[in-house]
Amino acid sequence: MGIIVWLIIGLIAGFIARALVPGSDSMGVVGTLVLGLIGSLVGGFLGNLFVNGQMDIQAAGIIGSIIGAILALLIYRAMGRRV
Repeated sequence: MGIIVWLIIGLIAGFIARALVPGSDSMGVVGTLVLGLIGSLVGGFLGNLFVNGQMDIQAAGIIGSIIGAILALLIYRAMGRRV
């Protein structure tokens, strides 16, 4: 049951991140889901790094997932322009 909730949170976080960052993306539902999952890991890593001072990778809550997904989307776009 936990993996289903994680996938749903990832999809929501990816959708909100894409809505908050202006510009067009050629991602479908799967790309948005992957963006949210990566955002959850990035948000969990950064949150754990700043709060506990440890570099552990873990899933974040919805706010951390959205922040991480926004960062991941900006990095994705920056790398896409160079290629």
